[in-house]
Amino acid sequence: MSIDLLRLVADQLKVGVPLPFGIRDMHGNLLLAKGRVITSDDQLEAVLERGLYCDHDDAHPDEAEGQTNKRPLTVFDLWKQTTARLDVLLNSMHKEGFGDRCDTFAGLFMDLVNKDPDIAIYQSVRQDPNRLSLYGLSHSLHCAMICQLAALRVGWAPERVRTLVKAAMTMNLTIVEVQGRFATQGRLNDTQREQIKAHPQEAVDKLQAAGITDPEWLQAVLEHHEHPDGSGYPARLTVQCDMAQVLHMADVFMAKISPRTERPALPILDAARQMFADANGSPLAAAIIKEYGIYPPGNIVELASGEIAVVIRRGATAHTPTAAAVTDHHGIPVVRTTRRNTAEAAYAIKSSIPPSKMMMRVPPERLYGLVQ
Repeated sequence: MSIDLLRLVADQLKVGVPLPFGIRDMHGNLLLAKGRVITSDDQLEAVLERGLYCDHDDAHPDEAEGQTNKRPLTVFDLWKQTTARLDVLLNSMHKEGFGDRCDTFAGLFMDLVNKDPDIAIYQSVRQDPNRLSLYGLSHSLHCAMICQLAALRVGWAPERVRTLVKAAMTMNLTIVEVQGRFATQGRLNDTQREQIKAHPQEAVDKLQAAGITDPEWLQAVLEHHEHPDGSGYPARLTVQCDMAQVLHMADVFMAKISPRTERPALPILDAARQMFADANGSPLAAAIIKEYGIYPPGNIVELASGEIAVVIRRGATAHTPTAAAVTDHHGIPVVRTTRRNTAEAAYAIKSSIPPSKMMMRVPPERLYGLVQ
C-alpha cells in the first residue's frame, strides 16, 4: 500500500469521528489505523504535529486496485508538509508551549533546507499556481529559507540564524488569510489594508501573549517593514536591526518573484537588481543574490541545442547551472528528462523564458530523477 501526502489534513480530521484512513509519520510508521477515533483536541494536535501522511489506498480507493509498490516519500513531499505544519503551529499559539513547538519546527525546517538547498530554492521559484490561497503560509516559509541561506553565507552564528528563521515564520502571522486572498483575488479593501499596516505590532503582541520573550525575535518582527528613509511602518523608523533588514529584503524579494492571479512573477534578475539598489548594496542583499544566482533552480531556459529545460542545480559559475531538458531540440515535449550541463557549449543557456502550462505540469520529482 502506497503512502501519499495528505494536503491540509487539519481540515479533514475531526475529534469524535472515525478516521477515514490510516495516519502515518514521515517515515511511514502507522500512528493511527483507519477507523480509530481521535478523542480530544490534544490528541488531534499531537497527530497533526507527527503525521500528515495518509494511506493512499484508503484516500483514493479507485486508484488502489493492482497497486502493490510503495512510493517512497521524497523531499518534495516533505516541503508540502511544511505548509500544513506551519498552519497548525500558528493556530496553536493560545496553547502552552508555543515557543518550544516553534523552535522544534524551525530546527526541522532548517534541516530540510540544508538537506538540499537547490530544491529549497526551486520551491520558491517554481510555485504552484493552484496553491495561491496558501500564499501567506508558503511566503513565510520561502522567506525563512532565504534568510537562512543568506545569513549562513555571511557567517551568522547558527543560533542567530535559527532566531531569524522563527521571526520569518511568524512575521505575518496575523495576515496569513489576507495574503492568500490578495494572491488569488488581486485586490484589498480598506479594512484589509489597515490590517496589513498594523500587522507588525499585532504579531509582536500575539507572540508576547504566547510567551515569546526573545528580544531579537520580537524586534525583527516589529521592524521588518521599516525603511531607512522613514517611509516604513508602523513607527517610521530610519534605523532597523540587522534581523529586520534581512526579513525586509527577503519579504520584498519573494513577493516580487511570486506569481499572483493578476500578474506574473517578476524575473529573478529584475527583482535582484531592485533589492540590491533598495538595500544600498548591503552584504546581506548580495548574499541573497549569490544564493539565487542568475539562473536559479526552477528557472526555465532555452539551450543552445534548441531544447527547453528547467534549471535544477546551481553550477560552478552563475551562468552554468545543471538543467533538465523537458523538450527535444524541436521543442517537442519528451517523456523522460535528460540532464544538461550548461557549461558545455552545445547546451549553453541562450535565455530565460516564461513558464508554460506544459512545463508547470512536469513533476519536480521527474526533473530531479526521483521518479521515472
